[in-house]
Amino acid sequence: MRSPRRLLAVVIAGVLIVAGAGWVVGTRLRSPADEAARRAAPKPSLVTAAVERRRLVSTVVVNGTLEYGSPLPVGLAGAVGGASELQRATRAPRPGRIAEGGVLMEVNGRPVFVLRGSVPMHRTITPGSEGDDVAQVQRALRRLGHRAPATGVFDPATVAALTRLYAAKGYQAQRPALADRQTYETLRKAVRTAKETLAAEKQALDRGRDVLPLKLRLKNARTGLTAARRALAEARSEELPPADEARLSAADSAVRAAEERLLEAEQALEAARTRPTTAPTSAPTAAATGTPAPTGTAAPRPTTSPADTRLLELRVANARADLSAAQEARDLIVKEAGQTRAARIEQLRAAVRTAQETLATAEQALRQARQLSPARLKVTGARADVAAAEEMLAEYSRTYGVSIPPGEVVFLPKLPARVRKVSVKAGQRVEGEVATVTSSSFAVTASVEAAESELLRAGMPATVELDTGRSYPARLTAVGDKAKVPGSAAVEGGGQPVLITPGPAKGLKAGTAVTARITVGATKDPVLVVPVAAVITSADGRARVRVEYAADRTRDVEVRTGLSADGNVEVTGALKEGDRVVVGDA
Repeated sequence: MRSPRRLLAVVIAGVLIVAGAGWVVGTRLRSPADEAARRAAPKPSLVTAAVERRRLVSTVVVNGTLEYGSPLPVGLAGAVGGASELQRATRAPRPGRIAEGGVLMEVNGRPVFVLRGSVPMHRTITPGSEGDDVAQVQRALRRLGHRAPATGVFDPATVAALTRLYAAKGYQAQRPALADRQTYETLRKAVRTAKETLAAEKQALDRGRDVLPLKLRLKNARTGLTAARRALAEARSEELPPADEARLSAADSAVRAAEERLLEAEQALEAARTRPTTAPTSAPTAAATGTPAPTGTAAPRPTTSPADTRLLELRVANARADLSAAQEARDLIVKEAGQTRAARIEQLRAAVRTAQETLATAEQALRQARQLSPARLKVTGARADVAAAEEMLAEYSRTYGVSIPPGEVVFLPKLPARVRKVSVKAGQRVEGEVATVTSSSFAVTASVEAAESELLRAGMPATVELDTGRSYPARLTAVGDKAKVPGSAAVEGGGQPVLITPGPAKGLKAGTAVTARITVGATKDPVLVVPVAAVITSADGRARVRVEYAADRTRDVEVRTGLSADGNVEVTGALKEGDRVVVGDA
């Protein structure tokens, strides 16, 4: 017997089957009216979209690969070391990060340093060199802490700083090679030999018989001129010659003696004229007779008479004549002495002139003899040889000493950098490119359509997005010209290359495919936006939208459009958030 429960289940299943079959048949069976209604066109209605208020951002989306930026091939500017012999890599570049002052590689055991700078290495920097490349080396040495000057000249202070840089890395700065040292010593010997030759020729000239008599004549002429000048100076300083002075002294004595005699004669004459003279009486006096005069008898008084002064007057006249003669004789002596002195001075002047002429003649004769003599010509040639040897030594010395060979420094525009590709191995000859370096920061190289490139400008903000959904801030570094995007590949289809540089690189990995969004415009604050399809431009050039204010009823509203992005456009006008604008009919 079947159980009641099993029977109930069977009944319910049958009912459900019958009901389902009836429903299917009911849906398949329609009246002609129903079928006509179903096939009729639906009632026309408007397709609308809501007016929104939000911030609008316009972007250009590109796809690319994350790589280290600015790939730059690196080659050596010349020989490494002091010789241009075969250049062979003894230590190849190593991939990875390299900082300023690091050794990129070794060639023939010599280092190749990496320094920051925009001026490429193009010559051997030797002592005395100056220019932008030298100033660039000095700045790099200062950044590395080696106290280099800022003169732009490769001077001893810069050489000392460069030597410290080499020593810090375990190398020696490039010193002159053996051939250079030999050349320097040869030039020094040439200078010494030329000087010795010049001294010998000058000695031969000085001792030569062809000029010795002339030199003696010149010496005598100089001595004679000196003596003549000395005699003239002494004659001018003397009042009278010694002989004339003796004659004048004797004349002065004679004048004084005559003056004394005249004075004595005049005095005697004057005394004679003032003293009375007694005349004798007729009676003899007692004294005359010898008979004493009687007592009480008066003696007779003598009589006076004029004195006879003729003799004294004659003496005075003679004394005056003698004095006048003595004075005349003295004046004659003074006159004759002056004439004699003037004549002697004139003779001495003539002697000086003659001595000067003799000296000039002797000098000219000696000068002409030396100029025309073979010995003089030899001295001239020897002196020219000395000047040429010294000039060659000075020229060579300006570049002699510690130098920087052109291949021992590689200047890179940005450091630190990364060695991405190595083009030479240890033991291989160094020719052309040795490595490819990139910047230490990531970059995305991609391309955009020509029309989109017109919207892009270097410096625009961007966002780099990974497949994981994580995004990083970035910036558009270059656009358009391929020269501004180092390392960019050729773009197919007429596109334009762009270079995008991310900001912080934590979490990024080279070789990762990324999507970059470049912001070409954005509104500062939220604005009213509508779909681009909702904006209609009328015949007068004005933009408007159709706003639905009731079921299938609209009105036109004039608007002004702004930024467009992602199918939406910024509008201003008699609209508000939530209004429905017509985007199409259905």
